[in-house]
Amino acid sequence: MTAPEKTRLITHLRHVDLAVPDLRRQTDFFTHTWGLKQETTDSGLSFLAAEGSPEHYVVRLREATDKRIDLISFGAADRADVDTLAARMASAGVQLVHEPTDLQTPGGGYGFRFFDNEGRTVEVSSDVAVREHRKIEEGESVPVRLSHVVLNSTEPEKTVAFYEQHFGFALSDTLMHPRMGNMMYFLRTNAWHHSLAIARGPHASLHHASFELRGIDEYMRGTGRALRAGVEKIWGPGRHMAGNNTFSYFLDPHGNTVEYTTELDLVDEDTWHPTLYDFSNPEVSDQWGTANAMNEFVAKQSFNDPDKGLFVAPPV
Repeated sequence: MTAPEKTRLITHLRHVDLAVPDLRRQTDFFTHTWGLKQETTDSGLSFLAAEGSPEHYVVRLREATDKRIDLISFGAADRADVDTLAARMASAGVQLVHEPTDLQTPGGGYGFRFFDNEGRTVEVSSDVAVREHRKIEEGESVPVRLSHVVLNSTEPEKTVAFYEQHFGFALSDTLMHPRMGNMMYFLRTNAWHHSLAIARGPHASLHHASFELRGIDEYMRGTGRALRAGVEKIWGPGRHMAGNNTFSYFLDPHGNTVEYTTELDLVDEDTWHPTLYDFSNPEVSDQWGTANAMNEFVAKQSFNDPDKGLFVAPPV
């Protein structure tokens, strides 16, 4: 009797790669203000690590004329799983950017890239070397890891179905509004409540990238540091109901929304049942009632500029 085939071959979120017109300014923000560490640089590239993460980098920046999401990277357990995923996707008609191969990025590894249903470039890799990292100390307000990435989609149901079908992502919860319908879907690929979420938006773009801090005190210290540095805060501090995580949303120098968070729920996958949350109820958006009200202005800040990189692969 053969063992059952694994349906979920993605293990975790690795990094998000952004193209920006002003690389120096963006790198300065992420290192001196946001708390990431510049690990390596290359011609027109900057690789930024989270001190508490074993990933060689959680953000890659590339200097380019147009701002865009270059790539979202996920991990797999081993080369066999990478090969299986690539074969499955190719047979399903998903357009591969390249077949599985040895990667030349920091940490190396073995992986492939493809375009998702809306044309974003996505990478799956295994056998990436573990970065020497450390325990974040009490009071140290620097990111521990990249928590999650949220994408704007003009057809969120189709995008959710794509990641469920090809990656085995599971739906954790959904946000809805009585007039606008379902607005955001939270997807998990491990016990974390979500590492990817899909929001209904006017165009495909980055909604926000979220960075986990050590705890509540460190989260508030990080929020305060960004405020004192004059970074534009668009929403927070507060605590969401879906995922139960804290939130402080800021705009980076190029208008991307970035979030400090902590205490994202870990779910029991055997017993978890998705909830449909009505975010016209203020407590759904912010249990504490400490954040500024979620309104049209706040929502528009996370629509971002339309992504001009769809179905165009970034440089390796």
